Amino acid sequence: MNTHLFFATALCVVSAVAVAQSADSTATAPTAPALTLTGYVEAYYTHDFTTSKTARERPTFLYNHKRNRELNINLAYAKVAYATDRVRGNLALQIGTYAQYNYAAEQPLLKNVFEANVGVKLSKTRELWLDAGVFSSHIGFESAISKDCWTLTRSILAENSPYYLSGAKLTYTTTNGKWTVLGMVTNGWQRIAKVPGYSGPSISTQVQFRPSDKLTLNWSSFLGSDRPDSLKQGRFFNNFYAIINPTGRFSVILGFDIGTDRKPVVSTGSADRVDGGGSYVWYSPVVIVRYKTSDRSYLNGRIEYYDDKNAVITGIPGFQTMGYSLGYDYAIVPQALFRIEGKLYDSKTPVFETTSGFGRQNTSLTTSLAVSF
Repeated sequence: MNTHLFFATALCVVSAVAVAQSADSTATAPTAPALTLTGYVEAYYTHDFTTSKTARERPTFLYNHKRNRELNINLAYAKVAYATDRVRGNLALQIGTYAQYNYAAEQPLLKNVFEANVGVKLSKTRELWLDAGVFSSHIGFESAISKDCWTLTRSILAENSPYYLSGAKLTYTTTNGKWTVLGMVTNGWQRIAKVPGYSGPSISTQVQFRPSDKLTLNWSSFLGSDRPDSLKQGRFFNNFYAIINPTGRFSVILGFDIGTDRKPVVSTGSADRVDGGGSYVWYSPVVIVRYKTSDRSYLNGRIEYYDDKNAVITGIPGFQTMGYSLGYDYAIVPQALFRIEGKLYDSKTPVFETTSGFGRQNTSLTTSLAVSF
């Protein structure tokens, strides 16, 4: 990516935020603005033992660490952030196979946008913020930034729910920091530009409760569609999770996703009807455990199940798959994290490409080195 273009664009965003701040003549005197530059690079190698030696991609329902048997970059970004007590803005530009596969449907100029948003605090005394732009998704406990996740690779439920959302959101956090409530008007299900033929918008919410530093409870939702209006396929999706003792020696994440899509409308000649009535349902429970073996290292394990037998999300008919993973993380220095993970998928039906057709299982080994600054 052109370095001069990156910094010129970042400067424009920062200037716009500064103008918005100075225009608020009724605001109290702000604190000194903070302008920060951060970055992240994650290199990885995945060896899929199930597919042929010439297969260069992992199964179709995966979007991170996608390339097979080659050293590659999953995600690299540079981020400029501006913040005062009443105004904030973020711009992060990205490259890597994460962007290649997750942003495949976006316009070319948008595929390198990891974050681009501005916000203003609406209250002098309360944590009430209005933000607009492109954001990392608030749905789920896993993100595209691998070092922030308990496992090297993403769970199936994370790979098949939004990593990013675009729109405008209102966020309120109580003064004691225990409750966060968010409401967002968004362009769609992991979309910067709307799906052609969809008038939208969609709605997304989040309610999070943190009674102590040992427990986080979260419910996030999405109401809208990822189809053209003509199909009349509304989507209602819920994400629930609990993070237990995250800074302790032994920690647990319990997660559960469930979503519904209305069955598509089909023409009967004289009128339209819903094919069979009702909705298609998909769901996924997951358990992740982590054990701190030293000040620099962790062991982690995951058991998950994903049921999408109607191929609503994965596009694979009959998809009913268990997943198991075991990983080890070691912080070489605070800014550099080495990880290794073995993973097994076990499906009810043959959905995985093998050297001799399709089979029920898929095994892989992934390693990564992530550096942040």
